[in-house]
Amino acid sequence: MTTEATEATEVRAAAARVVAAVAGGESLDAALPREAARVVARDRALLAELCYGTLRWYPRLTAILDRLLARPLKSRDGDLRALLATALYQLEHTRIPPHAVVHETVAACRALAKPWATGLVNALLRNAQRRRPQLDAALAEDLAYRSAHPPWLARLLAADWPREAEAVMVANNARAPMTLRINQRRTDRAAYLELLAAAGIEARPATHSAAGILLGSPRAVAELPGFAAGLVSVQDEAAQLCAPLLAPGQRLLDACCAPGGKTGHLLELAPDGAELVAIDNSRQRLALVADNLDRLGLQARLLDADAGAPETWWDGTPFDRILLDAPCSATGVLRRHPDIKLLRRAGDIAKLAAAQRRLLLALWELLAPGGLLLYATCSVLCAENDAVVATLTAARADARPLPLPGIPGAATAAGRQWLPGTDDNDGFYYALLEKR
Repeated sequence: MTTEATEATEVRAAAARVVAAVAGGESLDAALPREAARVVARDRALLAELCYGTLRWYPRLTAILDRLLARPLKSRDGDLRALLATALYQLEHTRIPPHAVVHETVAACRALAKPWATGLVNALLRNAQRRRPQLDAALAEDLAYRSAHPPWLARLLAADWPREAEAVMVANNARAPMTLRINQRRTDRAAYLELLAAAGIEARPATHSAAGILLGSPRAVAELPGFAAGLVSVQDEAAQLCAPLLAPGQRLLDACCAPGGKTGHLLELAPDGAELVAIDNSRQRLALVADNLDRLGLQARLLDADAGAPETWWDGTPFDRILLDAPCSATGVLRRHPDIKLLRRAGDIAKLAAAQRRLLLALWELLAPGGLLLYATCSVLCAENDAVVATLTAARADARPLPLPGIPGAATAAGRQWLPGTDDNDGFYYALLEKR
């Protein structure tokens, strides 16, 4: 076997190991770097494409796979199931010649120490090509096949957004653009667009964020002019609208702050002398916040603590601005994090909502009279958004939702919901609450 053939085989085996790890409960962010280190540098982009693409379409691909398998694979053969899913992804969604897909996938069985499966894999993939029209017809009513979403999630989206659900799922299955946020303390958008143009990078201003720039195609951050010097950060436009809603403020709290994108933006807009406390309950993720702030030349007081237990960290001085970007199902950012389709379960939503209510009620006590609290999530599910805010407004007469006319998306009872795909952005929820 040639070196080139060995590399092509290994990248497919590596992709299978990543997808199998995610199917087993590991995040893509954890699994992909480990396997990327095992393939040659020039194949890492292909590895990422196979992993992201397969996970994006995984519910659909496994519906096809289950229809083609004469009997289910054994639980110990999760890597083989993942290998077959990556092959189906290549056949359906890439320009890789089908004969190359079949050949390299069969060879990858040996790289996975499963030489006994070569005949099965060869026959199944050729059958998949031959029976494409019949498979489409047979699976036409299969919800996972039609939507490429877990059925429980597709049903929830249809219940919460009956008119928009189909468009939301189409957007979730698309590739996400790369969006930047300029550091307004160091540059302005027009000047940075000129730097991008000089570097030969196609870009245009974002529609709703005064600091936002959309790239024509994704780039490594090392290619972005001035990235290391803190001129710019990577952040979706929907997320960029949070900080302006809370500016200006002299004493700010960013609860659940990691990885620090909104922390940096709050500080970029804050008046001189403002104090910002940023909290996260993961020391490892808090280190990412510190790295981001160092790059931007900004400072905050970073606390490794549970934001919902202020008695363990609060000094008793009220905040006039609080951002609660609450941990959530991430159902608004599936196109950036397709592993969520495998990792999230229907039972998680009620647990997340309970945690969100605990955080919101606890942090409300820390807000000064006349202050503002922004409750935000990257979820599109009502149970995590309006329903959580309703718990606060029912319990506290001093909590008043404010209108958000400058925020795009659908008006809800307590805030606004930006649905995935709107102006090519992620899904995001905002509720701005004033303490009377």
